[in-house]
This record gives sequence, structure tokens and C-alpha cells, in this order.
Amino acid sequence: MIYRALTWLLTLIARAFFRQVEVVGLENVPTDGPVIFAGNHPNSLLDPVLIINTCGRRVSFAAKNTLFKSRLLKLVLDGLGAVPLARRDDNPGAAKLDNDAAFTAMYTRLGEGGAIGIFPEGLSHDASQLAALKTGAARLALGARARIGEPVKIIPCGLTFIHPARFRSRVLVQYGPAIEVSEAWAEKQTADEKAAVKELTGAIERGMRALTVNAPDWETVRALDAVRRLYQPLDIEIEDRVELARRFNAHYGDVKEDPRVVEVMGRVRDYQEDLDVLGVTDREIARGLDGNAVARKLAAYLSLFLFWVPLAIPGLPIHAPAILFAKFAGRHLTPRKDVIATTKVLTGFLVVYTSYVVVAAILAWRFGWLSALLAFVILPISGYASLQVYDRFKLVKRGSGALVRRLRFQHELEHLRERRDGLTGDIIRTVNALKPKDLVLLFPRDDDAKSDATPAEAIPG
Repeated sequence: MIYRALTWLLTLIARAFFRQVEVVGLENVPTDGPVIFAGNHPNSLLDPVLIINTCGRRVSFAAKNTLFKSRLLKLVLDGLGAVPLARRDDNPGAAKLDNDAAFTAMYTRLGEGGAIGIFPEGLSHDASQLAALKTGAARLALGARARIGEPVKIIPCGLTFIHPARFRSRVLVQYGPAIEVSEAWAEKQTADEKAAVKELTGAIERGMRALTVNAPDWETVRALDAVRRLYQPLDIEIEDRVELARRFNAHYGDVKEDPRVVEVMGRVRDYQEDLDVLGVTDREIARGLDGNAVARKLAAYLSLFLFWVPLAIPGLPIHAPAILFAKFAGRHLTPRKDVIATTKVLTGFLVVYTSYVVVAAILAWRFGWLSALLAFVILPISGYASLQVYDRFKLVKRGSGALVRRLRFQHELEHLRERRDGLTGDIIRTVNALKPKDLVLLFPRDDDAKSDATPAEAIPG
């Protein structure tokens, strides 16, 4: 009962913070039996929230024991069935970490056919690639297999945040093919346990890398993301976008010294710098920035904005300050980049729901309980409307900027469009020439292809 109530609440929070949560690979998740979810850890407490909300299983996560020192967090973690785990990073002076009780609890839950969640990287981080994996997930799977005498399945998970710290952004949650720890792994464990743990950890890492974007640094990620945008067709799904980014980053190291790649990457960087100078995006250039089309779409967004405003007004004194304070907290009260989103979520949630309770209490005191109950109905509806207003305001602002730039920089934008077409063709030719022979292209393109965009809607939808 408590678990269901908390997961329902976490679902509401996730839907409020993220504009889109796309889930891929649910067919890989068993509906029953012992399962270990092993995911990357780029966004602190939001990572387990997303897996809990999307995997379709009741999951107990292993969590660092320092989180249980907070009374509020301990209440939530206990309600979610989290297992406190001591980590070397939190106990640098300890000769030996005592996690026997934690592993016993996780073995028990797996033995009951339950699911355990674990982040093999250990710490949440904002690096551009996976950190070295700890061996805990492999040891847990092998130990559980030995104790319960039946196969344990490990499901690699990939969390890709389009803008990790941004309110109303998008996230892709992927579940990869299961790694089944069965009799064959038990035999390897019997022969050489250390080698078996190392091999299984490697298998988990390969599964996670297949679902995540990994690059040596963020500059490379940004440059290759520009290449990806120039190469891809318009309006592809988020999972295809992430898969293209993963492929470009995975294969770039093998070809980065090739003169053709060096030349194209230099031109892409110059093109991106010119976009930044004018304050335009590649998407706007690709779509042609047709003035009439921009004006039509801007009018549509403005009408939707005006539709939602009256519904948002009743809760505006609560929701507007909550959003602003959450942004302030994320920017100024956060020690690390990877916890900015978590800080925003916790701050916004506490401010909004505390305000709801205070308003309801005042109304109950002044006008009776019926008024308080009515407030608990109206305020959440107004909160939803506020999210719609926020989203449409950003689109109206973006569209207004696009229209102004279309009028102000007409000749520069036309020149950038020509450069983009040339770059797109050269990138396609380079990809076709240098791709691994056994790689099946996600979007096969002819060598003479140019941008397939038409001068239509320049505002991202």
C-alpha cells in the first residue's frame, strides 16, 4: 500500500518535471521471476524514480546508506523497500565494509521472485561516458543464483537525458536484452569466482554501453551531436536520435585521424560557431525559416497559450514562485551538476505541496472543510494548466525569436542553409565511405543527398 502510494506520487512528480518520458525495450523485462536492473547513473535520485515508474515491476533499489540519515529520505526509501548499502567512497578509512545484511536482504527478495535495482557505476556523475563499473551487480547475481538455485536475469538499463537539468525536458529510458545468470555461470563461478565476477561485470558493461552515449569529453559530444543533426532526417523519434548519437560517438575514435573526418569536423565546428553568433539553431536552418510558416505556427502556439492561462491563474501565486525558487535552488544551492535536477524536483515538490496544505488549512478555518476539499481539486488542475502555459510560453518565445531572426538576418540565413546542404552531403559521403562493413545504417542516405527539409515550420514542435 505504501509502495503503491509512493510510486503514484513519484509518477506525478516525474510527469511534472519531464515533458516526455519515452520507454523502449519493455519486452525485455520479465513479468515475474528474480531480476536485477543495472543502469547508468547520470541524474542522481531521478534515475531510480524513472526505472520504478517505467519498468512494470516492483523494484527495491540498493541505495547508499548515507541517504538514510535524512529523516524525510529514510521515510521514502523505507517505503520503497530500498536497501542501505555501505560504499567505499563514503567510508575511505574503513578496513572492510560490512554489507552482509544488505546482500542478505537482496538475496531474500530475489529468492521471492522480486526485483532489485542497482547502479554499477556507484556514484551519480555528469561525465560524458560510463564510469568504471563496480562488481556488486555481478556478485549479487552470482550469489543469488547459488542460493536460490534458479536463473537470475540482469536487465541493462540506459537513461539518456536530452537536457539533464532542464525543467520540462525529455528523457529516454531503454531496457536491453536480459543477461541470464544460469547454470553455465554457476560452473564458471565454481571454477574461478573472481574471474566469473569480472567476466559478468564485463557483460553488464557491454549491455549498458549499447544503451548509452559515451565519449571522451563533452566537447566531442557536442561536435558529434552537430554531425548527427546534419546527417539525420528531420523529426526522428527520440530513441533513433539517441541511437545515432551513440553510434557516432562509438565509432568516432576509430576514424578521427582520417583526413576526410578532420576536414568535415572542422567545417562542422565553424558552422556551429556561426549559428551561435546569430543565435539560431540548426533545426531552424534545416526547416528554412519560412516567415509565413513561422507566423502561422506562432499564432497556433499563442492561441493554446491563451487557452491555458485562465485555468492557470487560480494557482499562479503558488506555482510561479515554486518554479522560480526551484530554478534558483538548482542553480545556486547544488554542489554538483548531476544533482541539479533532483534539487529542482525536491524543492518544487516541497514548496508546491506545502503551499497546498497551507491554503487548504486556511480555507478550512475560514470557510469550512468543503472549501478545503475544493482547493485540493482546483489547485492540481491549475498546476497542470501552469505546466501547459510554461511549455507554450517557451514555444511562443522561441517562435518570436525565429520570426525576428528571419527578418533581420535573411541573407545570412540563406547562406547558412547552403553551407548546411553542402555539409550534409559531405557527412553522408564520409559515413558511407568509412562505416564498418558489417554496420547496417539506421538511415541509409545516398552520397548526393542534401538536407531533406522543406521551408516549413521553423519552430520545434
